[in-house]
Amino acid sequence: MAKVYAVGVGPGDPELLTRKAERILRQADVILAPVSRPGEASVALETVRGLLDESRQEIIHHQFPMTSDTNRLIPAWQGAAARIAGCVAKGKDVAFITIGDPLLYSTFIYLLRIFRESFPEVDLEVIPGISSINTSSAVACFPLAEADERIAIIPATAGMEKVIEALTHYDTVVLLKVKPLFSEILAVLRQMDREHSTLFVERVGSVRQKVLTDFTEIACHLPDYLSLMIVKRSPF
Repeated sequence: MAKVYAVGVGPGDPELLTRKAERILRQADVILAPVSRPGEASVALETVRGLLDESRQEIIHHQFPMTSDTNRLIPAWQGAAARIAGCVAKGKDVAFITIGDPLLYSTFIYLLRIFRESFPEVDLEVIPGISSINTSSAVACFPLAEADERIAIIPATAGMEKVIEALTHYDTVVLLKVKPLFSEILAVLRQMDREHSTLFVERVGSVRQKVLTDFTEIACHLPDYLSLMIVKRSPF
């Protein structure tokens, strides 16, 4: 029976794929790669392209607009789910690839809800992936949490009030999607005396990886969309 696999391909380094992810990607009939704009390269697809046999496997690029407008997003989610379900109905295994992990701030979460509601007959399996959070911590040897420390993960797009709340109440705060509020975040970190306990990582796991711990260098940098910060209460 054909199946849908949500495959986490990690942060961008092919060597960080799990053995199970590699096996599924090699055997799937269809690979669906999300993109935000037509003609845009898919980070997830470029990560795994070396494993694929494009003479045998069908590769589909499906657009998910980079917007918060649900009037545009919902049709894109529904279209992707219907497209995948159609492939499964033809007896084809489909691998939906996503950077990081499929169930941590991933587009696949929205598709999962649609599958449950509209295509309950579709068999699903999630293959976890290594997140950019864990990879960033590893490349910088920057511990996320120890003993009884508490950790929070906050998309900076949630707003500065949420960011400040997390920094106030948690020992370690991971800030995702920092680009839109970068200057505001820097100002708050200065006010809270966190300059010496902040890690900035951009495009982790790729050839464009940048790791910064010096706050002056962080403040001078223009962040990429795929950037995060890890902030501890005190220096490590």
